[in-house]
Amino acid sequence: MASFLHTMVRVRDIDRSLAFYSLLGMRELRRREVPDGKYTLVFIGYDDNAHGQAEIELTYNWDQEADYEVGTGFGHFAVGVPDVAATVEHVREGGGIVTREAGPVKFGTTVIAFVQDPDGYKIELIERA
Repeated sequence: MASFLHTMVRVRDIDRSLAFYSLLGMRELRRREVPDGKYTLVFIGYDDNAHGQAEIELTYNWDQEADYEVGTGFGHFAVGVPDVAATVEHVREGGGIVTREAGPVKFGTTVIAFVQDPDGYKIELIERA
């Protein structure tokens, strides 16, 4: 049976990205330094693949010269949280950017919000009891 493992995004500052995702309760699961390739891979999440959880792979290229663009094909990550409003405040207090305040989705009742990581990637927070 196949399973979803991870999504990879390129980041400009690995420490800044880790600090942001820790505001959402994620933690570093493992790290791989690749000197010959001049890059670092850091896998983050709530739990690892062995426990059925998908991960985010943060890729930092050591010799990047230009900024990355998020692009037009990527939409957002979605994270389930027990209290969207409280999570939004925690992100805001930690210096994160809130791009949509907590509230019901248009034409529905599910409470959502959007925050943005240091590289411009959007994270949708979805309230899950």
